[in-house]
Amino acid sequence: MSIITISESAQQHFKKLLANQPEGTQIRVFVINPGTPSAECGVSYCPADTIEDNDIEEKQTGFSVYIDELSAPFLEETVIDYVTDELGAQLTLKAPNSKMKKVADDAPLIERVNYVIQAQVNPQLASHGGHVSLVELTEDNYAILQFGGGCNGCSMVDYTLKEGIEKQLLAQFPELAGVKDITEHQAGSHSYC
Repeated sequence: MSIITISESAQQHFKKLLANQPEGTQIRVFVINPGTPSAECGVSYCPADTIEDNDIEEKQTGFSVYIDELSAPFLEETVIDYVTDELGAQLTLKAPNSKMKKVADDAPLIERVNYVIQAQVNPQLASHGGHVSLVELTEDNYAILQFGGGCNGCSMVDYTLKEGIEKQLLAQFPELAGVKDITEHQAGSHSYC
């Protein structure tokens, strides 16, 4: 099973780019600072003389993608697409596990909830300059959250908590009783709204 899924349009785009490179050049996908909040994914050319013995090769039609061993677990379920719209065309890379390794389905509830917060909730909040952290999971199965960044002091934080985060978590984890916010919200110029 492939670590990375590359759409047909992205494969065509890569083939066009590689046609202008020295023979033997392939594509490399990597993660800088994997497993951290500052993780960033990248795509680059991979000249033949830079391929390491422990690199993972994923063959595509007409080229190969190389992934270094350290980045591999953080690139699971990555999707690369080439999207064209009225503003032009761009390569998109969605790597839900880059900031945190995917946890097993039978992992403790706190680990599974934390994974969903880091991989799904925080990328949504990041567009508002905010984030949320899982502080604890109580004995009665409430997820205790703390907001930060642009979410701290935002007038919409209660709505985000109940209608956004809580609904999303309860849909994935029926065993949760709900979510609670322990943030001491302070309004100010740092708030998003």
